[in-house]
Amino acid sequence: MATPRSEEGAAEAPEEAAASVSEGAGRRRSSGVEVLVSQDAPGPAPHCPHGPTLLFVRVNQGKEEARRFYACSACRDRKDCNFFQWEDEKLSEARLAAREIYNRRCQPPLSHKQYVERYWKFIELPLSQRKFCQRCQQLLLPDDWGKHHDHQVLCDISIAQLKRPSQLLYPLENKKTNAQYLFTDRSCQFLLDLISTLGFRKVLCVGTPRLHELIRLKASGDKESDIKSLLLDIDFRYSQFYTEESFCHYNMFNHHFFDGKAALESCRKFLQEDKDLGLILVTDPPFGGLVEPLTVTFKKFMEMWKEGQSPDNDNKELPLFWIFPYFFESRILQFFPSFSMLDYQVDYDNHALYKHGKTGRKQSPVRIFTNIPPNKIILPAEEGYRFCTVCQRYVSLENQHCEICNSCTSKDGRKWRHCLLCKKCVKPSWIHCSICNYCALPNHSCAGPKDGCFICGESDHKRTMCPNYSSSKRANKAVRKEKQKKSNKMKMETNKGQSMNHATVTRKKKKKKRGQQYPCS
Repeated sequence: MATPRSEEGAAEAPEEAAASVSEGAGRRRSSGVEVLVSQDAPGPAPHCPHGPTLLFVRVNQGKEEARRFYACSACRDRKDCNFFQWEDEKLSEARLAAREIYNRRCQPPLSHKQYVERYWKFIELPLSQRKFCQRCQQLLLPDDWGKHHDHQVLCDISIAQLKRPSQLLYPLENKKTNAQYLFTDRSCQFLLDLISTLGFRKVLCVGTPRLHELIRLKASGDKESDIKSLLLDIDFRYSQFYTEESFCHYNMFNHHFFDGKAALESCRKFLQEDKDLGLILVTDPPFGGLVEPLTVTFKKFMEMWKEGQSPDNDNKELPLFWIFPYFFESRILQFFPSFSMLDYQVDYDNHALYKHGKTGRKQSPVRIFTNIPPNKIILPAEEGYRFCTVCQRYVSLENQHCEICNSCTSKDGRKWRHCLLCKKCVKPSWIHCSICNYCALPNHSCAGPKDGCFICGESDHKRTMCPNYSSSKRANKAVRKEKQKKSNKMKMETNKGQSMNHATVTRKKKKKKRGQQYPCS
């Protein structure tokens, strides 16, 4: 998956390669790992410290599936979470008990309720006694000072600072798990103004702590601001600053609430109460995350929201802003056909490259995907956006309307050109390759198998969407069973051989011992 780092390369940014894969140009992959969504899983998934795991399978083009396995939903790197279990693996009671103990040990030291109690005690302290340990990322009460005397500690923590926890906490910059690249004030203010203009009065912030922060700041400082928000985030440190009604410790890749049913009901209540107030979900997942589990999660939120709607609104869909790089457009539209991508470039405070005001390939590739009609969304003209009367939507200044495609086709903010052979607009840095018969980077490799469906080889769908998927699945299941039988047989033969070897060695030792006891005369 594309990651939010190393956007700029020596010749072309990695986004160019990522985009070429999604747009049909970089078709070199012959194998890979796929996640199997919930309907493919045989039963309840085992748990790791981040909640229920996901079921994966390694697939090879033209070859059968390997054994399926469970791995962490949130961490793509085994260094961050080393959970691994074969789907058909049977664990002993002792191992299951040890895993349960380990999972509990990895959870936050205090419950959310205990953190809130500490917070109320903290704000009652005089300013001179309000301290924050930067090393432990923890608000300190007087009883804690002794344990942190040799740590780097911030003193005189004001109420204003407590209202901006994203500036007090160090961002967790693991691009595949947390990826806390925080919105700049410009992007955050634009989102809030847009939400307000569209008439929404409730915001479910999934992985957007800075937007949640700004909404609460506005509500406390402006009596006319009546927008409410609930933050769901995998970073438990926010439990120190927000009550159970305004924050839930949550994993968006498996829809797991770490505080159980109470947190789930808080979220359900927020989604379903005050039906007359417009509600929108705003999410900013880690860019290294998998699209499939995220779509499953967002559909669950949509179903939860719909349960609280009147029958008259049965055809309505929960409004959603999904903030993600533009080169995932085809993947997102595959699961949400009603979505469209806005030209607005989202930028981040603590990211070296995703900044506003850059040009060419240096522009931020992060966009907003939404199911709200684009003609209802006004982008700021002072930031270089204009209204296309033909497309009936706002686009970036360089995004020129193509008369042949009948659309403003640019995705990355640059002016694209139309390729008559490909019958579509492509990036200005791409050329048409007569060998591959499509446009790609000048230095691309023409060799290698084409990437498409692992079952039939077609490029217009994935393996799980293949018409032959069911028959392939049955065949692969039979292959897996046969492999398992062979594996079990080999294990039995190995164990038998080891037993025989052990018996032979024992007999030799006894014979040698007898020879020593009764030496020949």
